[in-house]
Amino acid sequence: MGNHMTRKGSAKKKAGATTGGVLQVTTKTMSRSPSGTDIQNGSHTQFLPIDNLAKILAGISLREESVHGITASVIKKYLFPHHPELAERLFIYFHWSAKASTPHLGTTAFRQQAEKFLSVMNDDSVLESYVKIYSNLKEEGDVTPQTLKSLLMVSYTLAMGNDNIVTLLSAERTFNAVLISCFHGKESLSVSFVSNWLWQNCPRIIQGLHRYVVHVLTTAYRFGNSLLCKEESQPQLEPATPVLEQPPDALDYSQPFLPISYVWLLSTSLPSIYTQLASSDAEPHQSEDSRSEGMQALIDKMSGNICPRHWTLLYNSDQHGTGVNRFLHHVLGYKGPTLIFIRAVSSDGEKENCPTYCICSTLEWRESHLYWGDEDSMVIELLPSYRVIEKGPKLLYLNTGIRGYPQGLRAGKDPREPSIIVDQAFNSVTFERVPYRISSLEVWGCGDTKSREKQLEIKKWQVKEAEKQRVVKLSATEWLDHPDRYLLELGGRQTYNNSSS
Repeated sequence: MGNHMTRKGSAKKKAGATTGGVLQVTTKTMSRSPSGTDIQNGSHTQFLPIDNLAKILAGISLREESVHGITASVIKKYLFPHHPELAERLFIYFHWSAKASTPHLGTTAFRQQAEKFLSVMNDDSVLESYVKIYSNLKEEGDVTPQTLKSLLMVSYTLAMGNDNIVTLLSAERTFNAVLISCFHGKESLSVSFVSNWLWQNCPRIIQGLHRYVVHVLTTAYRFGNSLLCKEESQPQLEPATPVLEQPPDALDYSQPFLPISYVWLLSTSLPSIYTQLASSDAEPHQSEDSRSEGMQALIDKMSGNICPRHWTLLYNSDQHGTGVNRFLHHVLGYKGPTLIFIRAVSSDGEKENCPTYCICSTLEWRESHLYWGDEDSMVIELLPSYRVIEKGPKLLYLNTGIRGYPQGLRAGKDPREPSIIVDQAFNSVTFERVPYRISSLEVWGCGDTKSREKQLEIKKWQVKEAEKQRVVKLSATEWLDHPDRYLLELGGRQTYNNSSS
């Protein structure tokens, strides 16, 4: 027994060292430097753009601030000069993730955190990362209405491609609708709750923002030591502004014209069939062979604009007249996806608080006594709060002529209690059992130009056929026996000019 124990102990000496008869087993542990760098197993970056960017930022910090590392002010000045809050929050997020104890961030730590940030490919994980970036990381880590509004503001500004004050003022109402729906009067919410709410209602809210950050981190090094601090070296991204806004001299955004902020927010919520032409117009389709893994796949995924440019106005009740006949005349026959905006009259009479709803259909509108629609049919509330109410098949209903069935326009999964009911005269709307008087109604087509051209051709053909029915050519023989001749004779006209016969 003793010899056995001795041999066992001698065998363990090869794996570890003993001190005073006690065996010490050595284990590898991860340690960090005060600036957040992983000392053990700190592999050198293999992504050259981030490596070059980190070296340039470290050189600038050493030259201007005498700091061996990268500071927040350098990132704010040389990477995001037009978006200082975004730069500061991104630095705080990298600093927090690296668990650095110094005010600055080490060069290696910056490389590690930047590569880790760019390696996230899942859309829901990317969304949660940005919600965390705009949370109070230094405090409880929760999200407040003000921080979420800042995230919406920077995403909207980047999507528009400019800082137009009129555009931002018109978007204030849209931001507030999102905050009301998400927070319900609460002062703060957890990161997971806000991320899940955004994922359910507007999952692509940060797609343009993430594309911009990726573009900056991967291309800024090309401009040398100046990076992006100069105006001419700013990243030239194609602005995604849709051509749906009213003229600049018309500042009353309460009038029935689709504001840009609605288009931007809807484009983050709607399925791709409503907005797919935006990305196809921006860049030609790439073959599957050209798509590679890693960073190139991320760049390809984030390319393209999220705001559509191809939406066209089909019907506006203020321009084309109010009524079911005018609605059917301008909407029926359009083959592409459509969006119906219903603006109601608010109970307090204020135009800014007008309840506004959107009915989304990917199929051509038709009259039927049955509910219809595919998986991408949706019902969305825009104001006073923004939320996706319902989505799925058999959601839409339109009947104006079939007797024995409900008349009007409806949307909802429950035929007995649909979410939206528009009466047969298109004068009132009932939303979740609350009746309102309709202020205006608009229909926008989301298909390609061919869908609109086909609809116009059909309407021209219908007009020509109607004109043919109005003019009836009669021969002289037919006129002699026509009832109209007898009526004219009764009226006192006894002679006729028959020279043409």
